[in-house]
Amino acid sequence: MKTKPDLSFWKLWNLSFGFFGVQIAYALQSANISRIFATLGADPHNLSYFWILPPLMGIIVQPIIGAASDKTWCRFGRRIPYLFVGAAISVLVMCLLPNAGSFGMTVSTAMVFGLISLMFLDTSINMAMQPFKMLVGDMVNEKQKGLAYSIQSFLCNAGSLAGYLFPFIFAMIGISNVAPEGVIPDSVIYSFYIGAAILILCVIYTTAKVKEMPPKEYAEYHGINETEEKGEKTNMLKLLIKAPKAFWTVGLVQFFCWAAFMFMWTYTNGTVAANVFDAPVVERAGTWVLDTTSTQYQEGANWVGVLFAVQAIGSVLWAVVIPRFKNLKIVYALSLILGGVGFISTNFIHDPYLIFVSFLLIGCAWAAMLALPFTILTNALTGGHMGTYLGLFNGTICLPQIIAAALGGLILSLFPTTTGEAAPEAYMLVLAGILLFAGAACVFVIKEKK
Repeated sequence: MKTKPDLSFWKLWNLSFGFFGVQIAYALQSANISRIFATLGADPHNLSYFWILPPLMGIIVQPIIGAASDKTWCRFGRRIPYLFVGAAISVLVMCLLPNAGSFGMTVSTAMVFGLISLMFLDTSINMAMQPFKMLVGDMVNEKQKGLAYSIQSFLCNAGSLAGYLFPFIFAMIGISNVAPEGVIPDSVIYSFYIGAAILILCVIYTTAKVKEMPPKEYAEYHGINETEEKGEKTNMLKLLIKAPKAFWTVGLVQFFCWAAFMFMWTYTNGTVAANVFDAPVVERAGTWVLDTTSTQYQEGANWVGVLFAVQAIGSVLWAVVIPRFKNLKIVYALSLILGGVGFISTNFIHDPYLIFVSFLLIGCAWAAMLALPFTILTNALTGGHMGTYLGLFNGTICLPQIIAAALGGLILSLFPTTTGEAAPEAYMLVLAGILLFAGAACVFVIKEKK
């Protein structure tokens, strides 16, 4: 088996540059889905159910894309056709989703429209996102793989930073940040429009700059008998049975990590609006909920974008520190512990600037989650099923999110409330911190392949 040659920094950069645009779309979705559906009239106890769709689509789509792209060879490449089609669909849906309340539909119809749009958005984001991880696995040698995923992590966080800040910036320059009941503010709508434009431009850049290996060359670099590989059918169950131990042990850590971040994406809006901006509450159907038409709520929702941007900055800074550790397990566990401390501290901080510290610490966990699992896993993988395994590995990201989303409303209802107060979403972030501590403990069962 031939050894893959070293690639220049800019070739590594071009491999992942389109990820910047994809991550803007993902950041806009992560920071604004709860806000959009709460504005449309969703009960906070039901918000987590809207979050089931994104990981559900991921767990279905990504293994299919991985397996299909393993067998795809055309003039445009192996992985690139999938990321381009996914990006094109994302652009269309990003122009529709934030307008769910603007077409004169009833509340229930607007909710259904929003859900369908969310389903297509996440399907297409997953379709565009996974090929970038596969491209690194396909084209980068073991020596440079850590650098390649670090570049991808940097671009991921830079895209997140932009996506999180767009609504806040638009509100600052005078675009309306409030709207009539059931209508999404213009600051959010315009953010999705700009994000869609950047996404398609970034993906066009990657498709123009990256030339994937032809089948014969790929086979030589990956130790594949091309004739046998063409006749071999992909059986995902058999591949799972034969998966390296790193697949399952890293997956255990992933379970706790991604459940924690699902709670963050779902409940940070309510936490910040209530604890930091003192948003008023109203009674709706016998339940006290935050008044989503209030200035305090919408200002708090914009500030969540700023906090998520701070998290991205913390992630970028910590990503520089991670390679300095020789022991991957030590830095992985330390990162998750710091993130757990950040989550728990959000329950005790009521100052809009002091809470930056919490999200800088959360960014440490996010940096580790983006880079280390894929470094450990791809080092343990060989052969022609790289894409399929990475698609299946996405189940360790999606499944915990589905479980967390399904149980979120039930768990939230267990926390005590008093008359005239909204449900204590902040306790869900404390639970997220505890989950990260559990993930840190599980790091030490990971079976690495050197």
